[in-house]
Amino acid sequence: MDILYIRNLRVEAVIGIFSWEKRIRQPIHVDLEMAVDIRRAAETDDINHALDYKKVSHRLTEFIAHNEWHLVETLAERIAGLLMEEFGVSWLKLTLSKPAALPAADSVGLIIERGDKHAPRLFEPGQ
Repeated sequence: MDILYIRNLRVEAVIGIFSWEKRIRQPIHVDLEMAVDIRRAAETDDINHALDYKKVSHRLTEFIAHNEWHLVETLAERIAGLLMEEFGVSWLKLTLSKPAALPAADSVGLIIERGDKHAPRLFEPGQ
């Protein structure tokens, strides 16, 4: 199994349950690991046979920034669903951090895993 990862993708978002949180944008940091079979991309040296991390990061940034979220848990589940549905990701590990949540902590957040880690899909053009 091969893993494509994105570390510390930073997005400003409206997230939180308190009224003051609904009036501001807060930083969200995303760490992501996705199972993918890279053999075809490596053989062809063609981006069309690879999971394009730039497209993934742009889509996630757009999705997170242009919606409002109450809970980090909801955001995590929606991100997982988006990646599995739109990009054909069969397994992912997602860490969401909310660095401004607690003054005495660097960040708070959660880690989720979804899908089957041992069955990565071969990426095909059009996915």
